[in-house]
Amino acid sequence: MSSEDIAEEIRTSFPGTEEVIVQYLAGYLVDDAGEEEDVLQVAHHILSSLAGDREDVLEKLMLKLGDLLEEQLKIRLKNRSGPKLMKLDKVMDMSKAQISSTIALGEGVDLESINKGKASRVDVKKLEKQEAKLKAKIEKRSRRDLYEGSKLLDAHRKQQSYEEMFMKINPLESSAASRQKSKDIHLPSIDVSFGSNRILSGATLTLAHGRRYGLIGRNGIGKSTLLRHIAMREVQIPAHISILFVEQEIVGDDTPAIESVLKADVWRDHLLKEEATLNAKLAELEVEGDEKRFEDAREELSLRLAETHARLSDMDAASGPARAAALLAGLGFDENDQHKPTRSFSGGWRMRLALARALFVKPALLLLDEPSNHIDLNALAWLEDYLQTWPGTLLVVSHDRAFLDAIATDIVHQHSGRLDYYKGNFTQFYSTKSERDRNLRKEYDTQMEYRKHLQAFIDRWRYNANRAAQAQMKIKVLEKLPDLQPPEEEETEQFKFPETEKISPPLLQMSEVTFGYTPEKLILKGVNIDVGLDSRIAMVGANGAGKSTLIKILTGELNPMAGHVNRNGRLRIGYFAQHHVDTLNPTMTPVQFLASKFPGRTEQDYRGHLGNFQISGMTGMQLIGTLSGGQKSRVAFAILSLQQPHILLLDEPTNHLDIEGLDALMVALQKWNGGVIIISHDERFITTVAKEVRTDSFTLGS
Repeated sequence: MSSEDIAEEIRTSFPGTEEVIVQYLAGYLVDDAGEEEDVLQVAHHILSSLAGDREDVLEKLMLKLGDLLEEQLKIRLKNRSGPKLMKLDKVMDMSKAQISSTIALGEGVDLESINKGKASRVDVKKLEKQEAKLKAKIEKRSRRDLYEGSKLLDAHRKQQSYEEMFMKINPLESSAASRQKSKDIHLPSIDVSFGSNRILSGATLTLAHGRRYGLIGRNGIGKSTLLRHIAMREVQIPAHISILFVEQEIVGDDTPAIESVLKADVWRDHLLKEEATLNAKLAELEVEGDEKRFEDAREELSLRLAETHARLSDMDAASGPARAAALLAGLGFDENDQHKPTRSFSGGWRMRLALARALFVKPALLLLDEPSNHIDLNALAWLEDYLQTWPGTLLVVSHDRAFLDAIATDIVHQHSGRLDYYKGNFTQFYSTKSERDRNLRKEYDTQMEYRKHLQAFIDRWRYNANRAAQAQMKIKVLEKLPDLQPPEEEETEQFKFPETEKISPPLLQMSEVTFGYTPEKLILKGVNIDVGLDSRIAMVGANGAGKSTLIKILTGELNPMAGHVNRNGRLRIGYFAQHHVDTLNPTMTPVQFLASKFPGRTEQDYRGHLGNFQISGMTGMQLIGTLSGGQKSRVAFAILSLQQPHILLLDEPTNHLDIEGLDALMVALQKWNGGVIIISHDERFITTVAKEVRTDSFTLGS
């Protein structure tokens, strides 16, 4: 029975199920389960979350799986049944006297001498093989824990609507309870885990109300995991503090954009519906007589309506449409766009919509995960201005130094299982941390020199009769000194692109290219561009100006309506797509994925190559679906470099990369001898790498 047979049964019973869950379940049932696990019960528990009210379909599927796995389950049951009982040939006398004589016989016997000279019967090679298999099994289970933690938990949460999740995290009663209560957060010891990985251990989480915190740290350190734990109240945030987490784009439907923003404030929407219901009931009672029961009912409804009005007034519900329109306008939605259905927008615009919804709700604690990734420079400038007057607490994960400089009042540095706090924006943090690191290193070196001096004196005079007493005193001084830990080394990264061979120009040219998805609405008109091995071209402009479209025409993914594109026959192009995650298989490890794309090398070769982009150790053997955004970007760069490109076309390559990774990428591109075209909204990246800047009209800039 193969895992693909099992997967097909699950797909047939529950069409539309995410493929990543199907593959996980199939692999678990056939290959990954331990002998001690009741695999059908585990599968039933996971599938029940997919079944909903389709219990009959679930039961039929479980019966089918039981039949398909029958032989395999019998073997597992046999293997876990333990050692076999053996029938003794004769009765053993276990009397006290017999035991005593056995002990007496053993007295004074040298068991070691009995065994002396007998070679061990253990097969060392077999033992090493078994130990390796056991280690691999433990590592596989650890990775499976990570997989379950990131994918199956998310699938369970996706079954709850936004409204249900919002009301679960932020009950309506908590809005009234929040009055006169402090919205500061101080948790002196928190632990955060992801699967079997400990992200934070005994860390202190301190967020003062009204402050804006930038959360920074290396890719894969667990910043997004921490935000999710806070958002789900898995970290004990006080119940009266409302929380909203902007992590991913909204699901598109027929709801107009402005209506989607208004509905995001579930409290407001709920109270407006309650107001309408109460008004309707009062209207019905108005036609009734003056009997006491009608009077009492009218009075009770009037009191509830007054309370609802007071709550709506507190949250400034009446100004909702105007505030929603202003937020959407600031993020680039014109009046016409605001009335389009959300399904008509691309992924980047849906991310903006998700951001507008969060800003409209105005939670006491707003959590943002890399908000600058999907918005252009104009929208980013507006967002910076808006967040500078944010009335609540803001915790934002970002690797954009300029953005953090503009909005952060404090920096939280996540590393080594703890959180360190710095006052000021990113530039002030960097200066303070650099100075502190220098002082720590200086103090450490001074202490080590002092200890070295003591040890040298002791070594020289401890056996000299005249100086022995002094040497003993030095020994006591040295013993009383506390253990000294070296300061953490500043981690540096290097990206490495292979040198490309020279080929004769022209390499890649566009001549008078015109393109539009419809003849009525042209995106590009009369564009000319010439790319060589020494090109360093940056394309900037508003979202929708045609930058990504131009890249796709250069790669051949799209054909121009007019004009032509000339590509050298020997030219190899490496394309880093804005949504590069879609090109990676989440159910494979980075090593497996590289092997599937570029077969014929050893596992060590793939791991060594991934190491050129800081995917090292067990990270290379971890499922891609469990990696952070920055780690996935590194895998994408590793794949690009194996293509041995002459020209790199990079669409938003800085998204998700941490600050160290961004620095490494800039240095690598400066050193590389091939041509580069970049689309980016990161000002520092553009000014460092590019020699030419093309604007949204695609005329040569400065």
